[in-house]
Amino acid sequence: MKIYNNILETIGNTPLVRLNRLTKDVKATVLAKVETTNPGNSVKDRMAVKMIEDAEKAGWIKPGGTVIEGTSGNTGMGLALACIIKGYKLICVLNDKQSKEKMDILRAVGAEVVVCPTAVEPSDPRSYYSVSKRLATEIPNSWYVNQYDNLSNREAHYESTGPEIWEQTEGKITHFIVGVGTGGTISGVGKYLKEKNPNIKIWGIDTYGSVFKKYKETGVFDENEIYPYITEGIGEDILPANVDFDIIDRFEKVTDKDAANYTRRLAREEGIFVGNSAGAAIGGLLQLKDELKEDDVVVVLFHDHGSRYVGKIFNDDWMRERGFLEEDIKTAGDLIAKHSDQPLVTLYAEELVSHAIASIRKYDISQIPVIKDGTFVGSIDESTLFSLLIDNPELRDASISSVMNASFPVVKETATLEEVSKLINKETHAVLVEKKDGKFHIVTKFDIISALS
Repeated sequence: MKIYNNILETIGNTPLVRLNRLTKDVKATVLAKVETTNPGNSVKDRMAVKMIEDAEKAGWIKPGGTVIEGTSGNTGMGLALACIIKGYKLICVLNDKQSKEKMDILRAVGAEVVVCPTAVEPSDPRSYYSVSKRLATEIPNSWYVNQYDNLSNREAHYESTGPEIWEQTEGKITHFIVGVGTGGTISGVGKYLKEKNPNIKIWGIDTYGSVFKKYKETGVFDENEIYPYITEGIGEDILPANVDFDIIDRFEKVTDKDAANYTRRLAREEGIFVGNSAGAAIGGLLQLKDELKEDDVVVVLFHDHGSRYVGKIFNDDWMRERGFLEEDIKTAGDLIAKHSDQPLVTLYAEELVSHAIASIRKYDISQIPVIKDGTFVGSIDESTLFSLLIDNPELRDASISSVMNASFPVVKETATLEEVSKLINKETHAVLVEKKDGKFHIVTKFDIISALS
């Protein structure tokens, strides 16, 4: 019988898959190293086990002890599997931008999850770096993994991921591309590949809001480069010891929007259901495609599984809220499609200004059409109300008809985006769209901006 003694023995030997549709305009052969077939569904399984086993050899973790780590979720999953098999407790410290799916998965495999705020300095006592270190000092018989500076991280990829890629490509690889977070994967794989062939190019994918690219190019750690971003698993506001900048030939930054959309396209066009950093890696590859030749063999590593992002990247509403959804909006009907199931909020001309204020608060909207005898006769918007009430608070008890602005223009749902845009200006804040069924919906400046961004 061909069996494994435990789940940890199934880590590694992940497939190399040719990409076809997304890379059709790339001259080189593009191959994806799909790490989702690891038991924890990510590349991090490799280094998680290596770090624990090296800690055991060094005597840093004792039987029945507690493993503590700050993680974006994937390292936590790898550690969880190792802890289950080896009999350790696990505490995972995450920042609050990580997907709910990642947190739920960690709890499902027995980890205790502690959530920290994202938008704080690494040295802040609330950061997930600081909380991880603090817990390790407070809990007896515990060990703080520190994947960022624990060099067993990159050693794992030097020992396993790098040799696999070299063997699978029969030594023909010319470029290795991967998103960079802790730096273990790119540095370990890169070291192995460059020892085999120093001409192989190692390209790291970074994100806007991270320090890596500028530091590589200038040697300057610029805090002005640091700001919150959405892409998970890559980029940092620190310089982890595992990032070997001498191994990495260049960094390329990819926007949150492009990373998200290429992640979705990988699923729909290649049938590869992977996570956010994979989309960033493909985005970076396509930005650099003009530097590739026909005989080049490019390996792009995909870190983790798409199931960890179903509530975010693969959720249309989440994407739309952030302006990431690539929608083909050409008409007024397209503009109202996302809220066409919601009735238009209106006010009667005879109502009081205080009623208008209540409606704006209740529905969290900025402007409301005013009707009389079934006809649109005016409009009310929050900026007008604000100006009026600052000067004359007693107007709260006046009728809306006495303070309302002109009625919003009305267009058919077939009106073009350009036609609607021209109607919205400094004086006119919205347009009403009449559908074929006779119902009306509103288009605001925000709708136009979202469609054009």
